[in-house]
Amino acid sequence: RGKILDKTDKPLAINAECTAAFILPKQVKDMKAIESFLAEHYPESLKRLQNTGQHFIFIKRRLSDEEINIIEQSGIKDIKLLKERCRFYPVESMGSLVGVTDIDNKGLLGIEASYNDALAGKPTHCMIEKDARSNRFYFNKEVQKAGSHGQTIKLTIDSELQYLVDEQLEEIVSKFKAEGGGVIILDPANGHIEAMCHQPRFNPNDMHHVDISTTKNRTLTECYELGSVIKIFMALAAIEEDLVTPDELIDCENSKEAFLRGYKVSTWKANDIIPFSEVIEQSNNIGVVKVAQRLGPALYDHYRKVGFGFKTGVNLPGEQAGYITPPNKWSRRSIISLSFGYEISSSLLQLARAMSVFTNNGCLVTPKLIDDQQAVVMSEPLYSQPSVDAMREILHNTVDKGTARRGKIKGYNVLGKTGTANLIVNGKYCA
Repeated sequence: RGKILDKTDKPLAINAECTAAFILPKQVKDMKAIESFLAEHYPESLKRLQNTGQHFIFIKRRLSDEEINIIEQSGIKDIKLLKERCRFYPVESMGSLVGVTDIDNKGLLGIEASYNDALAGKPTHCMIEKDARSNRFYFNKEVQKAGSHGQTIKLTIDSELQYLVDEQLEEIVSKFKAEGGGVIILDPANGHIEAMCHQPRFNPNDMHHVDISTTKNRTLTECYELGSVIKIFMALAAIEEDLVTPDELIDCENSKEAFLRGYKVSTWKANDIIPFSEVIEQSNNIGVVKVAQRLGPALYDHYRKVGFGFKTGVNLPGEQAGYITPPNKWSRRSIISLSFGYEISSSLLQLARAMSVFTNNGCLVTPKLIDDQQAVVMSEPLYSQPSVDAMREILHNTVDKGTARRGKIKGYNVLGKTGTANLIVNGKYCA
């Protein structure tokens, strides 16, 4: 099976040798010993033995060192051990991304599944002969039918960066007692995904004790309402449509609550009359709604323009497209909800891609995971340079003096936006 490598050719999936235990029911000499051993250690195998007429039965494959020792110490010669190929994954945090193979070395998840045909190659057929001294089986060097090696797949992932990000994410999730979290590092200039991890996760080298829910690559399989993060795309749309300027004064009512067109709108902090740029920097819902109402149904079109509601095109199983309520299904409150991140759901990968318009002079990049040396896929400019420049300044100020001050990194120009959202629990939004 072909290797999977990171961007620097470090292995992410390699071939290894594992051990399987099997019996030949028609040739068993001491059935009582076999049944007693299986009843104690492998009861499911005992059931299969008692209900089969087959000539060959696996007791278990991919045995641990402890299991091999137990079998060898039993002294039961009717139990045979066989060396066979399996996979080993040096970077545990990439289980959902790189994937795993099943017991027959076929891809089950991630890259292993998406590129199984390329990775698999063709099997080599060998003669198996019995070693009379140890009563064990081994592969004879004589090849009956030559196979071919699978293709090596090189990813855009930086495994060292992935390790550091996973370590930090685990610490943050633990600190805030969160149910989970995710991180994507995307190079906006070429779309290369350099890190992609989530918590909780699983160990791809220990599939015997896996919670199946942790095997999903949650950065692209799970979509959530984004909350206030979406405001920056509303702001970009309003500036591009000449419906507002960054310095236009917006009356935020100097209150944490206001009624707009008959609906109550709440915000986290009271602001008085402030420039629109500060409305975004301070994440004021009241000011945001007032500007979003000028956009009307065009807001939906702009969200779609930056990729929300569409899959990103990355070739990984389980990617979701998310959802945006279309104007023909809007209620009177929909424009309010859509302005600050409700009635629109997105994956973390979609959000990372959408952010690329601010670094690529209004162009949207297609995320890329396979390092195949092909040209970068970049859209035509979706927004004018003045609109993008205005938003870059707003995003910088959001980190420098707005709600995202904790995102500052000394020596770096950081653009960012905070976002929180209530989640639906038992059919209702949590408080």
